[in-house]
Amino acid sequence: QVQLVESGGGLVQPGGSLRLSCAASGSIFSIYAMGWYRQAPGQQRELVATITSGGSTNYADSVKGRFTISRDNAKNTVYLQMNSLKPEDTAVYYCNADISVYVGRATRRNDYWGQGTQVTVSS
Repeated sequence: QVQLVESGGGLVQPGGSLRLSCAASGSIFSIYAMGWYRQAPGQQRELVATITSGGSTNYADSVKGRFTISRDNAKNTVYLQMNSLKPEDTAVYYCNADISVYVGRATRRNDYWGQGTQVTVSS
């Protein structure tokens, strides 16, 4: 079917930067909105940023001005550039995508999630 594979997480000091990537693969007909969500220990999963197929973006207030979401439609990949990282950005980051897949001669649209990548901001 479809896989979303994330990469780029890790440990970074406060004020540092990381770039997350998420590549979609499989029997893809079309990818609509893509986004990043995060979940800190003991917290609910929350939206970080989303981007439409046309490039319109939306950000959580907590990351505006520090994070930038982008996508490469030719590569079925979404990115999250994270600058000026803070300890409160520590979380597991999940990629999400709204995708139509081929099912025989038809297509079916579903919401897909990646497996998550850990981002830890600590000195």
